Amino acid sequence: MPVVSLDLLRTFHAVYRARTLTRAALELGLSQPTVTSQLRSLEQAVDQPLFTRQARGVVPTAAADDLARRLDGPLDALVGIAAELGRSPALAGRTLHLGGPAELVAVRALPALAGTIAAGVAVRTSLGLADDLLADLADGRLDLVISTVRPRRRGLHYEPLCDEEFVLVAAPTVLCGLDLAGNRTKALQGLPLLAYAEDLPIIRRWWRHVLGVPPTGRAVLVAPDLRALRAAAAAGIGVTVLPRYLCAEDLTAGRLVEILPTEDPPINTFYLASRTPARQDPHLAHAWDALLDAAKSW
Repeated sequence: MPVVSLDLLRTFHAVYRARTLTRAALELGLSQPTVTSQLRSLEQAVDQPLFTRQARGVVPTAAADDLARRLDGPLDALVGIAAELGRSPALAGRTLHLGGPAELVAVRALPALAGTIAAGVAVRTSLGLADDLLADLADGRLDLVISTVRPRRRGLHYEPLCDEEFVLVAAPTVLCGLDLAGNRTKALQGLPLLAYAEDLPIIRRWWRHVLGVPPTGRAVLVAPDLRALRAAAAAGIGVTVLPRYLCAEDLTAGRLVEILPTEDPPINTFYLASRTPARQDPHLAHAWDALLDAAKSW
């Protein structure tokens, strides 16, 4: 049986994640014919097709799915070690421009970048809505973006980062006398709402997903910062919907109570995005790997 080199496996892994030969070639710094040739060599070595070629990219076969699962941990670890050995001296003095939603950046992303900052990389943050941040990324004003929507702009590379789970919460005092044993929707109608925006986007999503109907009424408080809504809820002003990671300590301490826990809560996926060529810069690669690694426990 032919010997399978690590280069062939690395090329396969890049194609599997990128889903196009062109994007994988850019990430690897190889020509597209070289990537095609290496894939062909690997398929000959394993004696079965790994991808189905289509007009807009490639679709992995079942054999490719199985191989990717086996490679995910070990190959990423080897690449990370190689990156650390080869890139650490080049990190000092570089600046990383990171964009993302205020809450996740503050609570999750910045602590995850402690090692990157300790290596000499300065970090500058931009907080805002996904579409605006992705536009800044594509135009070169940002280096990495944590996005609440799947990036669809040409020239951007992305990977799923983590999922956030939404929960309906309030202070225990707000729930006194609330009867959820009967008509849950009717019982919740009279509660004061604390919302991110006037159209109740997050609350509306939870209401439709869990109760099957839209919420009624107008918010008593609107604040475009989930941390402000968490504080208002803990103060007993009303009910709101928050990502679980943001209110986990309050739930444990009893400052907040989850209303109508469900085994199928609404979730939202975050994506980590960069401009494809910029992914090769040492300080961006260091931050990219740090965020993906930290997100495994988020």
